[in-house]
Parts: sequence; C-alpha cells; structure tokens
Amino acid sequence: MARLHIAAALATATLALIITFQLLSQYGWPKVDFLKLRHYYPTIASASSQFPINNPYNEASSSEHAALYLLGVGKADITGPVVEINMMGYADPNQVGSGLRQRLYSRAFIIGDVDKVDDRFVYLVLDTQSGDTAVRHGILQGLKGMGADYNVYGQRNIAVTGTHSHSGPGAWLNYLLPQITSKGFNKQSYQAIVDGALLSIKRAHESLQPGHLSVGTIDVEDANINRSPFAYLSNPKEERAKYSHDVDKSLTMLMFRGAEDGRGLGSLTWFPVHGTSMLGNNTLITGDNKGVAAYLLEKAVRASEGARDDFVAGFSQANVGDTSPNVLGAYCEDGSGEMCNFEDSTCGGRNEPCHGRGPMFRVKDQGASSCFEIGNRQFVAAKSIYDELIKGAAGTPVRGNSVKSLHAFHDFSNYTFVHPNGSIVSTCPAALGYSFAAGTTDGPGAFDFKQNNTGSPNANPVWSVVSGFLREPSEEQKKCHHSKPILLDVGEIENPYLWTPNIVDVQLLRVGQLIIIVSPGEATTMAGRRWKDAIYTSAKAASLTTLDEPIVVLGGPANSYTHYIATEEEYGIQRYEGASTLYGPHTLNAHINITTSYLPYLHADSFRSPPHGPKPPIYINESLSFITGVAFDRPPFFKNFGDVVSDTVSFYHPGTSAKATFVGANPRNDLRLEDTYATIEKLDNDRNWIKVRDDEDWSLIFKWRRTNSILATSEVDVVWEIEEDAERGRYRIRYFGASKTPVSGDIVQFEASSGIFDVK
Repeated sequence: MARLHIAAALATATLALIITFQLLSQYGWPKVDFLKLRHYYPTIASASSQFPINNPYNEASSSEHAALYLLGVGKADITGPVVEINMMGYADPNQVGSGLRQRLYSRAFIIGDVDKVDDRFVYLVLDTQSGDTAVRHGILQGLKGMGADYNVYGQRNIAVTGTHSHSGPGAWLNYLLPQITSKGFNKQSYQAIVDGALLSIKRAHESLQPGHLSVGTIDVEDANINRSPFAYLSNPKEERAKYSHDVDKSLTMLMFRGAEDGRGLGSLTWFPVHGTSMLGNNTLITGDNKGVAAYLLEKAVRASEGARDDFVAGFSQANVGDTSPNVLGAYCEDGSGEMCNFEDSTCGGRNEPCHGRGPMFRVKDQGASSCFEIGNRQFVAAKSIYDELIKGAAGTPVRGNSVKSLHAFHDFSNYTFVHPNGSIVSTCPAALGYSFAAGTTDGPGAFDFKQNNTGSPNANPVWSVVSGFLREPSEEQKKCHHSKPILLDVGEIENPYLWTPNIVDVQLLRVGQLIIIVSPGEATTMAGRRWKDAIYTSAKAASLTTLDEPIVVLGGPANSYTHYIATEEEYGIQRYEGASTLYGPHTLNAHINITTSYLPYLHADSFRSPPHGPKPPIYINESLSFITGVAFDRPPFFKNFGDVVSDTVSFYHPGTSAKATFVGANPRNDLRLEDTYATIEKLDNDRNWIKVRDDEDWSLIFKWRRTNSILATSEVDVVWEIEEDAERGRYRIRYFGASKTPVSGDIVQFEASSGIFDVK
C-alpha cells in the first residue's frame, strides 16, 4: 500500500510539473512586485540582488538599457489670491491682480532608488517667480506632519524651483525687499503655495512605481533671445566662439516612463526663457509662457493616449538670467520706432521708453498672444522629443543605480576661497547696484536709471538720499563690490528684518549620469555654461559616472531667491544682471567652488552629507503686512449675488469671444483651490450639461472689479475666447462665487449661469 501511495504521489507530482511548465511556456514567469513585498517584508532581498543575471537593468550587466528607478509624479493647485494683491516679478506697486487667466500649479517629480528607500529626491516646479526660503521651510514643516512614509523627504532632497512667471500673486517671500511693493506679507498667498506643493508631493509619492528615465534634447531657435548682448560680449572671445548663440537654444527633457506598461508618466524639461511674456500692465494671473507649455503638453498627451489626467509636464527654468521671450528685440516706444541703444537700452538717453517686443506685440492684450506663442513654441519642441522618447527611437537612457542628493547652507556675506587664477578672493554682504533700478527691456525701471552704470550714479537725486538713509555702505563694502556703485546695501540692513538673504542654498541632485544643479539665483547664459562645464569636468575627473558621460542641467531660481549670478566680465559691465548679482564679482566662482568640492557626496557609495551650515531666518510670523482683508460683500440694491448684469448673445462664431457679466463677490473669500471660478458647459445629446472649459484653460478669462468700495459691491466678467477648433453646439457660462456677510463674516457660496448660446 505504501508503495502504491508513493507511486501515486510521484505520478501526481510529475503531472503537476508538466502542467506547470506548459503554463510557464505559454504565459511566462509571473511578475513579482518586489516594491510591495519590501513594504510588507522589509528584510526581503531586492529584485536586483535576487536575480542579477536575468535583470536587464543591472548596472554591471547592461550597457544598453535604462536602469530601474522608483518614479512618481504629481500636480496640485497653488493659485493664491487673484485680486487685490500685488503681482510678483516686475516690482510695480500698481500691478495689482484683477482676475485669472490660468491657474497656477506645483508639479512634483520624485526619483528614487528601488533598493535604498532613503536615496530619492523631489524636484518641484512651481508656477511662481522663484523658490523661496519661507516657502521651502513651510513645505519641510508640512511634510513632518504627513506621517512616517514622508520622513524620507527633508532638507537634503527637496528642490523647490520656480518657473519665473512674472504674472502670479506676490506677498509670499521671506525677506523684506520683495515685500515692499506688495505692501508686505500675505499668509493666504503664502499658504496656497505651501499647501499645493505638499499636495503635489503627496500625489507623486502615492503614484510611485518602478520605471525608466531617458533624456532627449532639441533646439528651439525662436523662443528666446539675449536681452543684454552688450554684457555677453564682454566674455572672452575664445569662450564665446565655442557656442553658436548668445543664449542656450537646447531644450532638455527628462522623460518618466512606467516599467510595467511603458506608459509616459511625466516629463521634466529645462529651457531658459524669462517668464515676462505677460507685460507689466497685465493684471490677470497666469503661469506665463511655461505655464502655457505645460498646459498644452499635458492636454496633448491626454488626447493622444486616451482619457487620462495623471500625466504631469514640468517646464523648469535653466540659465535664464539674460534671456527674454521678447524675441523681436527692444524698441523705443516714443514714436521714433528705433531700436534701443545697444550699450544701455535707452531711448534718447531715457530708460522708460525701451521695451522688448514679443512675436505678437501689435496685439493689445497685455502680452497674452505673445505669451501663448512662446509657450506653444516650447510645447511643440517638447512634444516632438516626447513622441520620440516614448517610442524609444531617440534619447539617452539614464543608467546607473545611484540616486543621490545634497543640500547645505552657506553664508555668502564673506565666503573666502581660491579663485581659478590662484588668488584668494571673497564674496560680500548682499548689495544692489544703481543699474538694478533701471530694470530690463522686459520691464524698464523709472527715474531715468540706466543699465551699464559703473561710474557715479546720475539718477534721480531722491534715490541717492533714500539709499544713504537706509545705509551708507562702508569703504570695505564698496571695495568688495567694485565695480558696482551700490544703491541698496541690502545685505547689511537688519531693520525691521533682513532685506535679502545672505545665507544661500547649495544643492545638487544626481540620478545615474544626470546631475542637476539647483541654482538659487538667475544664472546668465555664460554663467550657467561655466557652472555646468565645471560640474561636468569635475564629475568626469572623479569618475562619478562610470558607464556614461555626465549630463549636467541647471534649474532655478530655487529654494531661496538670491537675484542674479553673472560672470565676472558681465559684472564689470554693470547692466541689470551684473548690478543684481548680490554677493559681488566672485558670486559665480563661489558657487562653482562649493558645488564642485561637494561632488564626492554624490558618489554611489557615499553615505555622508556636507556640513549643514547656518540656517536662514524665517520671517513668516514676523513679516510686516499692510494688506487689508475682505471686510464684507453686498449685492447692489434690488439685486442678488450671481444675477446676470450683461448676458451672452444668441450665437458666436469660432474666433470670437462670448462674455457674461454677473453680480460678484470678492474672490479672496474662497481661492477655490483644486476647483474653478468659472466654467464653460456644453449641452450633450442626452440634454446634460458637460463641463468643457474651466480655470485651467487659457481661453477662459475671469475678471473681477470693485464697483463701489463703500457699498462693497463688485462685478465679475467671464469671457470665453472661442477657439477656432471649438465644437459646434449649445453652451452656457457658469460662475461660482463666495460672499462674505457683513456682521458674522460667514462665507456663503453661490452659483450663476448665463443664457444659452450657440457656437456655429
């Protein structure tokens, strides 16, 4: 009997093996989610160590394939108060928000090592003028309250970059100088950015999955020019001869792709062009040209790859300092029609009439048409790279298992180091020169300040008095900053608190052979080139990337806003960029000295970090604010909130604009984050109203205006610029508002609709 049982068991086992091998031959080996296994069983060995021979992404065994990384992308709304807050960028106190053309977003990109949970970093792209000390502090503090899963994110591995849009709400920066034109600090504006950034990180973290990275580049010939070519020409001739253009024309894309299905998860690009397409007379909130590019690419991928809303496209800045989107050049708007003076960008000796012209400058729409066109040019280039990378037809796979990051603070008020020429040099306490007040051809200053001012200032004498009243720079400070005539000795003014940072963020990120310089200031074209070249050369010398040539990109302005980083030669010319280089002529070389010396911390087997350095002060709770809140709202007599004041007409043709005006309330009562103030709805075949446009769409414009300050009445215009390819059909405009009651201060929501109209 025992032998019969054994024989039966052997027969059963043999049959089971035959069936198993048949199944395996037909369906392949089952996939194991090692990431989930390691989550539940932390001691389990990694996939790469369990199967070193069969793993095609193992660094030692493959020379063709991209490595396997942990990837996540996320996007969230950071649109702050769209009205009654000064806009950040042009430093014009008269440029106050009056509505919304496009919502602002934080886009988060997480890259991690699949085996080492601590080796990962987050690259944030915010639709803001820059990163900021207080904003970054708020993000780090917020992460501490999000649970143990988020303990892996901290000072070392969070990069907070801004797209450098000049058409977003201000009043959120840490230091006093940028707060002056905005009447101080506004917690509502600040918190919208922090909360949205945190939500984008959360969404990216929750989307983490194994995936691959690849890099592609393409030249964009018609989306930027150099706005300070006179300063650029001061750089050595032999150095300039290495490059075809006086601005970088290459757009570099890092594509995120899922390992399981090969789907594009997101893309992160670097291209240098100022966010100044929207002009200084614009008062509608937008993400400027990079906001347009991101919107178009996300929309295009959704359309081409089916119904999906999880693809995230980040358009980060690069060495943006002396670039401009006003690609037709700078002309005198004084009736002469002549180009501005080459050396100092003046017209008849005056600064104010000199303005850069965008591609659609003749359209009187505060720069909106030019903005869309420059954004579209970046989008077209990015989409062409994406299409090639997603097919695997082009690009460079990112390889090597190393994911590393570092961050430190450095006091740039007196950093001493060895100059490349062998001399001992130092940086200086922050100061701004007279040409800083001249502005640029994208946004001229006032009082007849002039760019290219290295001698005795001859501007409005009031400024000389004000400058001296604030602080008269010492002889030592003047000598340190030479050849900059100091207008504002901001780094040595501490009353009521610091005007600008002296503590500077230093940060580098690395994945495989890709190294990201996270710049706290706006590096000029040549400054960025030198910095990237120095990192490339040092990385090669240190054998940091063993399989491939290093790929180096620069992103910023990030983490804090330290104004500009010009070359020493450009600094000597003292146009706007040189005058705004805060820490003296050796600012760039100081950055290069520190970051190249820190490269060993990015080595694959490094477990150390550089010294943390002195922490910057945080003024969130100390900042001055003269921004009044919303007292209350009232509708006009015999009217209700949401009543239609002026309705749409019965039909419109594509290429025209539909408009409705409503009895409104102050949009600051409810920022409607992750929501919308207005929609366009279309009637479908089942007689249901379907939303087809909202605040994310460039073509939908929301405008608010106060009609009586004493009675607290206001109106809202909602305008749809009907696209040429808009579907024919029946539509209506919807408005979503929130009023504040006079006594209790309660916020009351309301909705409104226009009449029905046809597009035909």
